[in-house]
Amino acid sequence: MAIFRLKSGDIFAFKLLFVLAIMYGLMSVLVYSVLHMKFITPLGIDAPLNQFSEGRAIQHLRVLSEEIDGRQEGRPGLKQAADYIKEQLELLKIRANSNFRIEVEETLVNGSFSMMFLGHSLSLAYRAHTNILMRISSVNSTETDASVLVNGHYDSALNSPGAADCGSCVASMLELARLIVDSNWISPRPVIFLFNGAEELFMLGSHGFITTHKWRDTIGAFINMEASGSGGPDVVCQSGPGSWASRVYAQSAVYPMAQSSAQDLFGVIPGDTDYRIFAQDYGKIPGLDVIFLLGGYFYHTSSDTLERLLPGSIQARGDNLFSLVRAFASSSMLRNASERQYFESADQGTDSERAIFFDYMTWFMVYYPKSVAAVLHILPVVIFLVAPIILCQANFGLCSCCKTYFDFLKGMFQHFIAIIMAIIVPVVLAVCRLFFSNHAMNWFANPYLAFMMFVPCSVVGLLIPRYMWRHFHDYQDMSVQIMSREARIYESNFYGAFGFYALLTMVFSLAGLGGGSLTFFTSVSMLLAWIFTQLLSYPEHSLRSVVVYLFPLLPCLTYSVHYGGFITQFLIEKMGMMGSVPPPYGYYVQDIAVAAMVGIVTGWCVGPLLPVIGDWLARSSILQTLLQLSVLALALSSGFFPYSAEAPKRVVMQHAILTADSTQILDSSYEFGVLDSNSLSFLFKYAQEASEHPQIGSGYSFQNTRDRWLAIFPVSNLISRSFKFPVGHEEILKQYNSFPHLSTIEREVFSDAGIRKVHLELNLGSLKEVSVTVLNVTGPLSGWSFADKTLPAPETIDGGPPSYICRLSGASYEKWAFWLEANSSEPLRVEVVALDQHLTDSAKELKHRFPEWADIVAYTSFMSSYTF
Repeated sequence: MAIFRLKSGDIFAFKLLFVLAIMYGLMSVLVYSVLHMKFITPLGIDAPLNQFSEGRAIQHLRVLSEEIDGRQEGRPGLKQAADYIKEQLELLKIRANSNFRIEVEETLVNGSFSMMFLGHSLSLAYRAHTNILMRISSVNSTETDASVLVNGHYDSALNSPGAADCGSCVASMLELARLIVDSNWISPRPVIFLFNGAEELFMLGSHGFITTHKWRDTIGAFINMEASGSGGPDVVCQSGPGSWASRVYAQSAVYPMAQSSAQDLFGVIPGDTDYRIFAQDYGKIPGLDVIFLLGGYFYHTSSDTLERLLPGSIQARGDNLFSLVRAFASSSMLRNASERQYFESADQGTDSERAIFFDYMTWFMVYYPKSVAAVLHILPVVIFLVAPIILCQANFGLCSCCKTYFDFLKGMFQHFIAIIMAIIVPVVLAVCRLFFSNHAMNWFANPYLAFMMFVPCSVVGLLIPRYMWRHFHDYQDMSVQIMSREARIYESNFYGAFGFYALLTMVFSLAGLGGGSLTFFTSVSMLLAWIFTQLLSYPEHSLRSVVVYLFPLLPCLTYSVHYGGFITQFLIEKMGMMGSVPPPYGYYVQDIAVAAMVGIVTGWCVGPLLPVIGDWLARSSILQTLLQLSVLALALSSGFFPYSAEAPKRVVMQHAILTADSTQILDSSYEFGVLDSNSLSFLFKYAQEASEHPQIGSGYSFQNTRDRWLAIFPVSNLISRSFKFPVGHEEILKQYNSFPHLSTIEREVFSDAGIRKVHLELNLGSLKEVSVTVLNVTGPLSGWSFADKTLPAPETIDGGPPSYICRLSGASYEKWAFWLEANSSEPLRVEVVALDQHLTDSAKELKHRFPEWADIVAYTSFMSSYTF
């Protein structure tokens, strides 16, 4: 019966809160349907041949992800996938009409280069990786004609069937190639399909193509397809160099899904794509990086299966692809390498700056050049500065203008504090919850819990400054509040909030970031809402006055819910692979990150309404109710387990074998690492069957050394602690005749400058399914035969000496021959770690003991150390 003791203002506030909750709830339902592609009707296998069909693409995907077992380097499935792709392309070539010229090639690529990956420097050397290519052109085309490249990789990550990443890309490309042939569209420029076979090994296939293939200099534009999840929006995450590629996308995409601000954020999440090879590191070719982003729970896991794909995702991708290829091929801006170089040297017809663009709910694109943005994004600040002069015209004077400016700045500061509090309050509650909970990340498998826990308290944070400000003024002197309610809202609160977004827009623009479009949209929408409210004002305290202000803001608020909800969902899904931080602080990292993100998004979605709802909702009864809702959700969340089969915990398991020579084993152990804030103790506490393994009971130890995980460097830096226990090596001796071994093949050579050169040969022994071999060289190294004889920047592993790291991959049945140079007589130490995907029966049995909520990436690691 407490409601009868509420004041009339409280009753109105609760009504307003209820209306807002309904409004944002309806927006969320709409956003969910858009993000999960509910508006797309996928076409079946019987669709007309002149249309892209998701059903036909799924047929290819079923072969690649189900009938072929494992598309990883070193496994037979990778060759089977290449053969299947080539077979399908040859069939298309046979049935194409005489107006087409179709070339199909299988090429083996070799090379070596250095790169930065996940913030770490390393070199890579590779050989005999297979690329499959198809070039579709008219019979009148020439070998030097500028062409459009469509790229996707057919290899998959360790232990993953790779249905989405990136079987879905390959299947889409095969269906797109069929569509071009069967639709009888004769492209005015050649279209090249590159099915590269070594992206998961750090973009080796694309590097091999762009540095060695005869068609590399003809590429005038490219579309790189990737998957960081199981479907949803196929977002353009990167574009460039320049703005031409994004402009073509904005003009031609059937279902536009692009956001220039995504490029500002790219790299925060661990990973990279072939885009950097074509557009940044080597080719400098204009292009698009198009990526599936939702369903990140399954990315690089054994759950990346055909059943996990969101229906409609491949259909939308295919329709976009066909339209994009046609647009690129018909563009007068499509130029080969020599033509681009000529126009760049002449400074004609080139655009060096990225554009500003974003899609609105996949319905349409908003696009404008950086030069236009430089003007547009300054206008809100100009309006903010001019507004006090206009408002003081009736009683113009320096004092009145200054007073108005001061009021606006106070309003801006108040709004800034509100946004900060919207972040701080949920973070504090998240930390407090962890003090009383048995585990972190309770929201991981159930993302709605994060919104239930953190949205109400974020709103509390938004309202706290308004609550404190109002009570401060009420306490000082009620009689000074002589201004009308509307004037107080629109002249201080409104302009303060408007000025905050205007200033943020200008900062983004001056920093060269694409995120300014988001705050520009917000500030312009607020200005329109203010003008609309002035024309149709309601002075009484009623819902009508809110509706008048709210109506012009609906498109902006809906977009904020769409983009903010998408970013939050994406972040939650990626929290399982962001890495573990050493205790005690590592336990809090993921929860703090999600709480802060929900706070930012809540501030963005609700902040524009604060000028009209802030005073009404900033009441103790509202604040208490919202806090109670958050506390209740926090308490309920503690009863939820963080993981499930649909949202698994990522665990890395290696059978580590330390060898002394090609036949002797010094040590053998199972080692485990995790990639999030719930530690290994949590894993074995709840994985009862695995913890009851006979060999885990004794002899185990925790260690903080990352050098044990060198086989997966630099991903090894995401593992802060590991769990190790010894096992016997009898099975290893039975299954392998010999182990990796490094030896000298020539006598050391000394130069007049005192440089000595050591010629070495690496034999990988009888290893069965080698994915990669890692060399870690320490000591006075001054040069080596890899990466154009250039050393990468040195790395430091666990506080050890400077290390130079090189990853070797491909043709493991052949020996590797290379040389190292030292600039002193001090010894060179070389650590060799070979990753074999084959597991012993005992290791398989242990892996299968883990519950379905734990996804185990397991391999065998052979380690040896040498001094020269």
